[in-house]
Amino acid sequence: MQYRKFGNMDAEVSALGFGMMRLPVKEDGTIQEEEAIRMLRTAIDRGVNYVDTAYPYHNGMSEVLTGKALQDGYREKVYLATKLPMWAIKSAEDFDRILNEQLEKLQTDHIDFYLFHGLNRQRYEDLVVGLNLFAKAEAAKAAGKIRHIGFSFHDNLECFKEIVDGYDWEFCQIQFNYININYQAGLEGLRYAAAKGMGVVIMEPLLGGKLANPPKEAAVELPAGRTPVEWALDYLWNQPEVSLLLSGMSTSGQVEDNLTYADRAAVGMLTEEETAALDRAKAAYDSLALVPCTNCKYCMPCPFGLEIPKLFEIYNEVPYINREHAAASYAAQQVKADMCKKCHRCEQYCPQNIKISGKMTEIAEFFQ
Repeated sequence: MQYRKFGNMDAEVSALGFGMMRLPVKEDGTIQEEEAIRMLRTAIDRGVNYVDTAYPYHNGMSEVLTGKALQDGYREKVYLATKLPMWAIKSAEDFDRILNEQLEKLQTDHIDFYLFHGLNRQRYEDLVVGLNLFAKAEAAKAAGKIRHIGFSFHDNLECFKEIVDGYDWEFCQIQFNYININYQAGLEGLRYAAAKGMGVVIMEPLLGGKLANPPKEAAVELPAGRTPVEWALDYLWNQPEVSLLLSGMSTSGQVEDNLTYADRAAVGMLTEEETAALDRAKAAYDSLALVPCTNCKYCMPCPFGLEIPKLFEIYNEVPYINREHAAASYAAQQVKADMCKKCHRCEQYCPQNIKISGKMTEIAEFFQ
């Protein structure tokens, strides 16, 4: 395992972090606990020392599973990160209540890296600044309940810079990959935060799995010798400003592959020709994408029963695979896009800022 300095903090983190968002699940959607615990412990035994979870992952059970997995001495081997659910904050007092609940679920007396979850302009201005949650975080830090204060982000570059400049942050977490170079914080935001001495954690390195299975238009641009996953991860490790990347692993095979790739992680590992090939693959993706959904499922559950990420997945098959296959998949859905009632509840939680209700109308009309 390769390690990197985490911003200006006195910590070295593994190039690969374990994201606890996409764990293996049973048919009923609950976590396969034994397998998930085995996967995480295997990764830790092989050098992973950063574990990232959050309050809503796996319907609130990810933190519980993480707490179980880090028993038997594993908690002492890792830096543990989790996040304050900003959508659940109605008053400043909610900070302490939720943090204490998370500590209990995680079976620990402290969280190494605590993030304000999914900041955008509204959450930052109304909640973090408006309720002075900085003071709450600093008090929790003074009490030893958290060690470092950061934020994860979903908004535009201008907003990102304002948030970075608004507080003496220690680290941040951004969505970034070779497709999202100019999306949200993007490459410029990555470099901006790193120049301030912040550690930068990368989420969505595979864009919700899309980069693992590229359409033929993009696949032909990737040179032989590495898998599409390896190319995507290497692009990130190639950047000196990247502290670590998070992978939400669902199978033992993914764990093994990512550990192998992480063993080779290095700044400057790509040649100019290889970087140019990734630029061409990005152009191919950009020409095909219909909906920029990463399957994070923050939009779920829908009160009217729509499987929103699945509907987007089917729609995105149209340019990637073929219309007949997509139409058959859509026909098999019990609740179709035309059942969207335009309540806009889901849009409040979408990190990609997708206008979901409008897209549902588009999908319904297309398949009709």
